Amino acid sequence: MINYQEVTKSFAKTRVLKGTTFNVAEGESVALLGANGAGKTTALRILCGLIDRDGGSVSIDGYDPAVNPIEARRLIGVVGDREGLYERLSVREYLNYFGGLHGLNRSACASAIDRVVEMLRLEALLDRKTAGFSQGERMKVSLARALLHAPKLLVLDEPTRGLDVPSVRLLRDVLNRYREAGGALLFSSHVMQEVDALADRILIMADGTIVANGTTSELIEQAKVTGLEDAFVRLAGMEDLA
Repeated sequence: MINYQEVTKSFAKTRVLKGTTFNVAEGESVALLGANGAGKTTALRILCGLIDRDGGSVSIDGYDPAVNPIEARRLIGVVGDREGLYERLSVREYLNYFGGLHGLNRSACASAIDRVVEMLRLEALLDRKTAGFSQGERMKVSLARALLHAPKLLVLDEPTRGLDVPSVRLLRDVLNRYREAGGALLFSSHVMQEVDALADRILIMADGTIVANGTTSELIEQAKVTGLEDAFVRLAGMEDLA
């Protein structure tokens, strides 16, 4: 589903991605781990067509997000910066707006909103403006928007950051239901428990490249340690910092 090959990206004179390469199969759940500054967010933003790459190739079901952005974006839902809500709109208005952007007619949009509202337990928030929402409430709305058009792939950048335990449990439940329906996940995280619970496979990123790729057990064996956190620290070359 995702084919990400030898991607490079620099900002000014700083090389952030240095030939990043990975793949995600249809229906697969893949976690992207790395220290702050490793290049995770840049890699995800290029995949979603939010910034241009300098070199390499990217495709989602054969569509290059830089060349065919409309076709590529129809296939993906993105949960990134939860500050991006339109605070003058109610949740219903916000979802209606994005349903229109995805080409849903009024009837299809209403059905899609009903589906995500029920899935994310948004009934009490539906006609409230998003200004003043908690982190958990903002996550729910962002995820509802991402799921509205029934994408084949969800891309999430540190989705549990700042969430309380009930919000994390709801997020995990929704993502597991999405996976059971055949959806693919690519997500970054620093929370090893979430990675272990959600990921079929883990990519470890360091200094702009993928330095390890495997299941939890494969990475633990490769690093010759007893747990995922220790494997991450060793394979990412962070032992001197630990």
